[in-house]
Formats: sequence, structure tokens, C-alpha cells
Amino acid sequence: MKKSTYSLLLSLCFSIIYAQENVDFSGEKKIISPEIHGDNTVTFRFEAPNAKKVFLVGDFLSQLGLIEGKTEMKKNEKGIWTYTTSTLQPELYSYKFIADGLAVNDPNNVHFSRDVATVVNIFIVPGGKAELYKVNDVPHGTVSKRWYESPTLKKNRRLTVYTPPGYEKSKENYPVLYLLHGAGGDEEAWITLGRTAQILDNLIAQGKAKPMLVVMPNGNAGQSAAPGESKEGFYTPDFIQPDMFSGNTEKAFGDVIQFIESEYRVKKEKSSRAIAGLSMGGFHTIIISANYPKTFDYMGVFSAALFQPKEADSEMYVNIEKKLKTQKENNYQLYWKAIGKTDFLYKEATDFRNLFNSMNFNYTYKESEGGHTWSNWRDYLSEFAPLLFR
Repeated sequence: MKKSTYSLLLSLCFSIIYAQENVDFSGEKKIISPEIHGDNTVTFRFEAPNAKKVFLVGDFLSQLGLIEGKTEMKKNEKGIWTYTTSTLQPELYSYKFIADGLAVNDPNNVHFSRDVATVVNIFIVPGGKAELYKVNDVPHGTVSKRWYESPTLKKNRRLTVYTPPGYEKSKENYPVLYLLHGAGGDEEAWITLGRTAQILDNLIAQGKAKPMLVVMPNGNAGQSAAPGESKEGFYTPDFIQPDMFSGNTEKAFGDVIQFIESEYRVKKEKSSRAIAGLSMGGFHTIIISANYPKTFDYMGVFSAALFQPKEADSEMYVNIEKKLKTQKENNYQLYWKAIGKTDFLYKEATDFRNLFNSMNFNYTYKESEGGHTWSNWRDYLSEFAPLLFR
């Protein structure tokens, strides 16, 4: 009996070890990287004793005067390369290392994000606006990945849905924000890079935003879902999609709304629907809301502009100024535009504002520092969401 029990335990131990084959059981002291200090300085560490030169590359380095966004690290006697920043502003940042010309992620930081086909480490410097990006001790909503049928595109597709805290136990109907990603993104972009769930959880807990659903569809009409999440397999996403301005995404948007309004407890009137997007998603927001002027009362256009896609003959893009006029005549609660001063689309966005000015089209405009960045888009969501459904 004892021998049988011993054999069983031994077998169990081997099974656990095999199941955790990537776990480090060495017991060696781990390197802490990044280490965020109380004064919001940050120390990075990278063990590479045989490397000749190691650089730190990060989006935060420009605020330290390092315009190229990289700085050389120093190696100590143990072969660990280090770099400590001066005080950083509260924000979510990304970084990587370059060791002897090879770009590598930080092996001591398990937190990553994927932007199109680039994977980088991330960390949060606390305080200020970054408190919205953290998981705080507040009631939390639910994030679901749902499949729906798109008759227009003749395929099943995936989207991400955020339902607010208490949705499951409530009998209440909620308003909806449809939130659209930019070029190269997919239905995972806003929830990961944009920290949508954390921002909404915190704004709702603070009483600054109404409880709402946030629906984040895949805006690439040729895709079913994000890489690795569909029969298309583990493909590498491209920034440029062949159908990104074909009009098919805009044409099929009614399928998204139909699915949400049939599957979730939501309010179905114009005053309870909002649509917003960044870059390509901002363009889609302009086109969708103009083509369906009785559908949305709130529009948010982040770092985007109106233009005529080349070689596009979709009916969605025809007579767009006439459609905007009709949208204006149907009235709406808010048309909110925002862009960074150094955004590469700044001129085009200015032309778009001038068009609205010439039409006496009422809108709210925000101009921020910085460019075409997730730092700005998180800010815009944080400011736009509290304005909705009031």
C-alpha cells in the first residue's frame, strides 16, 4: 500500500513538472526589471555578460531629451546592463532592448502588448491619468470575445464586448459605444493597447461616465478575427490591408449593431448609441455616421480626417458632403474631434475642420501635444466617454 502511494505521488510530481516545463525551478534570485521607484524614476536591467553594447529603446525616452528614443546601458561586474531614468510622467509606456544589434524583449517582464505585428514590453508609471489605466479596487466589468454572423460579408467574425459592472445581475438596458481601431489593428487593439476595460471601470466607479457597453469590432472586412483566433491561423498582420478603404467595413456595420441589439440588453434609440475611432477607425466613424444619420447621437473622431479613397467606388463614399449635410439636419448631441499637434494627419484633420466650419457643422475640438500615438488615444477615450449619454 505504501509503495503504491509512493509511486502515485512520484508519478504526480513528474506530471506537474512536465505540465510546467517552462517554469524555472532553479530558485535563483530574479532580476527585477523594470523597477519603478517611489519618485517615478525607473530602472531597467538586462543580463547579457557577453554582449558588447546594449541599448534601451522606449517611447518615454523622448521626454527625457533623447530624441531618437534610445539610450546606451551600462554593464556592471556581474554582466547585468542597467539604466535608470529621471522622473517620468504618469503613463503606460513600452520598451525593448537592442543587444549587439539584435532587438529583444525584456525576459524579466511578463507584460507585453502587440501593436499590429510588433510585440513590446509595457509598464505603468502611476499617478495622474495613469490611474485610469490600472486595475484598481473598484467594481469590474466583463470582457467577452464573441462571434457573430455578418450576412453582408458572408462570414462569421469576432468582436470584443465590454459590459459594465453589474450587467449580469441587472435587468437594465444600457447605451452602447462602438469603438473602432486603426490600420493594422483588430478587435483586440482597443482592449489591450487602449486599456478600454480599465478606463471604463475606473470612470464608472468615479461617477464620471455612465455605465455602458463598449463594442470593439474587427474593422478589416477581409479578416474574421485577430491573428491566431480564426481558421486563418497564425498569420502575421500587416499595417496595410487590401480592403481597408473598400467601403465594405462601413457597409457591413449594420450587422454588428444587429448582433449587439439582439444578444445584449441595450437601448436601441439614437440617443443611446455612440461611435468613435482612431485613425482608420476615425475615418470609418465619419463615413458610417454620415451614411446612417439617424443611428448615432455621439461621434468621436480621433487622429483622423475625411478623404476620398483612391480607386474606391463604394456607394458609402459617394456624395459624402451631401450625406454630412443630412446628418447635420437630423441633429445629434456631440461630434468630438481630437488630434495631436505633431500628428502626420494634422493638415488633413485641419482641412476636415475647415469643411465643417464652411457647413456651420457644430463640433467640439481638442488639440493635444504629441502625435499619432496610443498615449493620445487613451487620453481621448478618457475624455470622450464621460461626455456620452448625459
